[in-house]
Amino acid sequence: MVANVELTPQGPQFSELVQGYWRLADWGMRPQDRLRFLKQHIELGITTVDHADIYGGYSCEQLFGEALALEPGIREQIQIVTKCDIKLCGHQYPEQKINHYDTSRAHIVASVNNSLQRLGIEQIDVLLIHRPDVLMDADEVAEAFAALKQQGKVVHFGVSNFSPSQFELLQSRLDAPLVTNQVEINPLNFEVCHDGTLDQLQMKRTKPMAWSCMAGGDIFHGQSEQAVRVRNELEAIRQEIGAASIDQVIYAWVRRLPSQPLPIIGSGKIERVKDAVASLEFELSREQWFRVWVASKGHGVP
Repeated sequence: MVANVELTPQGPQFSELVQGYWRLADWGMRPQDRLRFLKQHIELGITTVDHADIYGGYSCEQLFGEALALEPGIREQIQIVTKCDIKLCGHQYPEQKINHYDTSRAHIVASVNNSLQRLGIEQIDVLLIHRPDVLMDADEVAEAFAALKQQGKVVHFGVSNFSPSQFELLQSRLDAPLVTNQVEINPLNFEVCHDGTLDQLQMKRTKPMAWSCMAGGDIFHGQSEQAVRVRNELEAIRQEIGAASIDQVIYAWVRRLPSQPLPIIGSGKIERVKDAVASLEFELSREQWFRVWVASKGHGVP
């Protein structure tokens, strides 16, 4: 059973595994199927769900909301995370020439209102700024956050893909702590382990959310020398610890980090979700963790 953990001191309680819904539009589920899947992972203890306004070309929140509307009481059992600031061409912005970021107060507020409507809810548990915006005015973002908090539309705020300096800039304008930084962590790309991102979060006792733990499938199917080395090492460790799949080794590898990342599960297949839950039984040794590091880097430690 998946436990709940404190995301940051005096912050929200999240399940230690998070169900991601960014591919929901590709799962081919009817509303009743989506509801069944949601209830199944809640029963496993996975009560935190991850969204973004742009997922599925602005459709995934709507699809999730349709399922939630079939049994509205489930809203009280889950924590909903969503994101904003990426503006995609077409869709809601037909006159737009290029994809770009927008952290203006007007856009953040409008994005939240749209997300609330699509999800069919009155309050978002955690809102994340999706990508760093070089035109971000931290004071303006703080004004948007304050207004949304005061209106009861958002409870907590965080960021995604932010560097430590970008995190600190926004934090310097806020009265309440940013509750997470959602970043990519997998055996093919773990730069956040070395660029200060996870050091900063550990210092603040703030847990990151880890996206793309399976590297978009490259770990399983990629033919690069790096992918082959990593896959072979993960398989060797899988056999050593008795895991059912290398997925479980990957989740254990991510969770071994002292910043205590919360892995986001990207699959819509409940058996894959159950495999992720079973991975909580495994803990890698330091040497096993570094064997994956060496396989990924292609050289030993300095």
